[in-house]
Amino acid sequence: MQTHDTDGLVTIGDYIRWAASRFQANALHFGHGTDNAIDEAAALVLGSLHLPPDLHSDYFGCRLTRAEQAALSAQIAERIESRRPVAYLLGQAWFCGLAFAVNEHVLIPRSPIAEMIEAGFSPWLDTTEVHRIADVGTGSGCIAIACALAFPDAQVDALDNSAPAVALATRNAAEHGVEDQVSASQSDWLSAIEPQPLLDLIVSNPPYVDAKAMANLPAEYQHEPQAALAAGRDGLDAVRAILPQAAERLSEHGILVCEIGHGQAAFTQAFPDLAVTWVSFARGGEGVFVVDGATLRAAFAATDGSAGTG
Repeated sequence: MQTHDTDGLVTIGDYIRWAASRFQANALHFGHGTDNAIDEAAALVLGSLHLPPDLHSDYFGCRLTRAEQAALSAQIAERIESRRPVAYLLGQAWFCGLAFAVNEHVLIPRSPIAEMIEAGFSPWLDTTEVHRIADVGTGSGCIAIACALAFPDAQVDALDNSAPAVALATRNAAEHGVEDQVSASQSDWLSAIEPQPLLDLIVSNPPYVDAKAMANLPAEYQHEPQAALAAGRDGLDAVRAILPQAAERLSEHGILVCEIGHGQAAFTQAFPDLAVTWVSFARGGEGVFVVDGATLRAAFAATDGSAGTG
């Protein structure tokens, strides 16, 4: 039912404007695919109406039915009152131009690694030499599935220690028609794959939030699985586990691509002798490094798996 506050709202544009105003007034936090109230409002309104996120603004003048108006009012109120991110309200998020089912068992896709996938991981990889890929901490499976579509001749292991995440990644792979190419399974990081040089590409967006940041997370992030965010005192617990496992499993020309957010300084302090390349992104984002298998093997071969972690 319409309330007095929304009696004058009749078009798509009206609801986007009104939602943005309400979001601003209630000091919501943005960071799950948008960084401002207007984009957040557009995502919620268009997604609730089952319209594409890039809908041309010419359609913003289209009038809504009473049922649509009531549904939008309810969604906007829920976003404000519960602080649940838009993707969870819709059950869907976009990554690499693709729609993925999401729920509160997985992180909402938002990694800048999407830009690298779209570029075929150039200049670090020869696409003709990519035969097997692993996505570590796959969540919804968005990275694994986008990689499968970018490398149609490669097999992709989508790994996660969460059974609900593995189930969702399997569902999304089927939705995108790559279920024969993407194999989702439970794994403690890379342990489900033999410690042999089998992988040409390892991609990971692992937990990387440090203890201080975890203690101050905005309410929106508290709806996400905390185990997929928290990574110990300095945010590097997951990376410490992944690096030596990757060293054992990357092929001669293989690379590890790993996202650690704002943790670049902590990483450099923890691994001062490990030469990695930090990636710059045209569309924004930071904290993603690339390192090749040979460099990792040299760093970890003569150690107990804790190279450079002083």
